[in-house]
Amino acid sequence: MSLPTLEELLKKGVHFGHKTSKRYPKASSYIHSERNGIHIIDLQKTSDALKEALAFVEKITKAGGVILFIGSKKQAKQIVKEAADNCGMPYIVGRWLGGTFTNFANIVKLTKKLERLEKEEQDGTWDMYIKKEQVTFKKEMNKLLDTVGGIKSMKKLPQAIFVVDLRKEKTAVTEANKVGIPVIAMSDTNVNPEVAKYPIPANDDAIKSIEVITNLVSETISQAKQ
Repeated sequence: MSLPTLEELLKKGVHFGHKTSKRYPKASSYIHSERNGIHIIDLQKTSDALKEALAFVEKITKAGGVILFIGSKKQAKQIVKEAADNCGMPYIVGRWLGGTFTNFANIVKLTKKLERLEKEEQDGTWDMYIKKEQVTFKKEMNKLLDTVGGIKSMKKLPQAIFVVDLRKEKTAVTEANKVGIPVIAMSDTNVNPEVAKYPIPANDDAIKSIEVITNLVSETISQAKQ
């Protein structure tokens, strides 16, 4: 798959970092310059990092591995969910449940509970209960859909995770590192890139920037599956 040109990345606003006052010291290596108090990301570094990250994504996928997509910030949710759905990978776009990786057996119990509730709603089991109880079941099911709906099919820990915002998904990244799951992530100028195995220097706030990087990961997975 051909990578976007530096000009294409520029058009998507991938180069815009954060205010200079918010710079994380270890992010300096991929800062190109400063413009109006905003750091500008070196897109050549982005392109090189993308090449390396996508080669890893391809390798994991060809070996039959699972890559979990994570993005709970408002502007990333829909993009992450659609990208994961398009390539048949699990995702988390709601609240991160502490212990998702470190206490995975408990998460599997929750996904099984969700599957049971969905089955009971469909096969008419709920009809045996009064309206008030049915409402309780529905509330519980919706809550589970929000937290573990996207990982329902994930019966074991993933081989890697793709994260849109290292700062926002700090707990997920910490847990992944604790259990040895490689982290592929968009890395803006206000975060420590060293918490990811494959940091991709990029604007993690702009919709078009999130879209281009996330979709590249998704397309790489889809092609590797063929």
